[in-house]
Amino acid sequence: MKLLTKNMLAAALLASMGTAMAADPAVVEKSFFPYKDGAPVVEGLTPGVVLTAENVDQFQDAVDPALLQQIKDGWVDITIGETTDFALHPNYISATEAGNATLGATAGEIQNFVAGRPFPQEPDINDPRAGEKLAWNYQYGYNWGDNAAIYPFYWRYRKLETGKIERQIKFNFHFLNWKHRVNQEPVPEFANNPSGLFRSIYVQVLEPFDVKNTQLLIHRYEDDLKRDDAWLYLGFQRRVRRLASGQVTDAFLGSDLMIEDFEGYNGRISDMNWTYKGTRNVILPFYNHNDQALTSEYKDPDGYEFIDFHGKGGCYPNVTWQVRKAYVLESSSVDPNHPISKRVHYVDAQTFTLPRTIIYDRKGDPWKSWTICQANPEHHLAKNKGSGVSIDDCFSMIDVQAKHCTTGQFKGQVDPKLNPTSLFTVQNLRAKGR
Repeated sequence: MKLLTKNMLAAALLASMGTAMAADPAVVEKSFFPYKDGAPVVEGLTPGVVLTAENVDQFQDAVDPALLQQIKDGWVDITIGETTDFALHPNYISATEAGNATLGATAGEIQNFVAGRPFPQEPDINDPRAGEKLAWNYQYGYNWGDNAAIYPFYWRYRKLETGKIERQIKFNFHFLNWKHRVNQEPVPEFANNPSGLFRSIYVQVLEPFDVKNTQLLIHRYEDDLKRDDAWLYLGFQRRVRRLASGQVTDAFLGSDLMIEDFEGYNGRISDMNWTYKGTRNVILPFYNHNDQALTSEYKDPDGYEFIDFHGKGGCYPNVTWQVRKAYVLESSSVDPNHPISKRVHYVDAQTFTLPRTIIYDRKGDPWKSWTICQANPEHHLAKNKGSGVSIDDCFSMIDVQAKHCTTGQFKGQVDPKLNPTSLFTVQNLRAKGR
């Protein structure tokens, strides 16, 4: 991997954009370094404080409503850690400085975008398209960088009331950006991309035997108005089948997750109506992995230890949470037959990851509580240091209606060697399935 200098990257990006005007450096700095002048303050909510059923009401403005209710019900206690800087890669920031993206006439259209954060300006509550701009910032965010892998990835299906583990699945997940790349060559995109792909995800089940070698491949196109293509290889059937668009909202392998839930939201911008609801200082699961109470139960050959779980049913990551600046973003499906009426995302203002999402059923009742932990790359695997990637480190999807949860434990690796382009093809599904 060749690390591009800031000047080299800026020159390449500006050349590809012609005469487009660059973004205001002061705006970009504020977007990427929101804590430069100090961390957000919530009176009494300092590092070491433990939120419990007895004291959480006094901090209710800093806790999202789903988590607030779960703490009040005694399902989990949350320990507060120090708010820390999660600086993204300098090349991604430089790409933002060189950018001049604008929205198209309709949702799902964006113009003059090459790489970086499309809309680094603070959202305006009076801007009717502010939510859409935040959604684009997530879509083109630096989540997993130009490519990475969760290698391996353990999912557990749990009963909330008893903590019984019903099933465990071991996966490998792989991610590759074909366009808008800033760090790993080729930059800003692969030349050989005749289908016009933006991003691909490849998933392979390693264990248990009954679903071993089940594989999922998702292709998202640069044209957001074009539907994703997705294929599923079922090991026991030994054949590849194309997924219908509606199947991304089915339970994936019997878990509490839909394919559309991956990474917080795994869909097109044009599939949703987006509404910016305001900016808040709230607690979010950001931390240093190496400082947490880890578990060695999986006996990783490299000695890596995974995030552990606690609380009701063992459904909650045993990690510290930080007070962070977040944009509250509501999404509702343009399809009236969608099983979800809306999602409320708490978008981290520095990284534009989606660490907390509350999901409501078709009737508008709270349905699922979605947490994706974020680990600082400087306190994780050695290969992740310097990557500028906020590492997805664990997850918890709690179905509060069914009293069930699915948890995930990650070994996230920002390593291009794990993600050759050949992995993200239908031919690979068949080859791996033999």
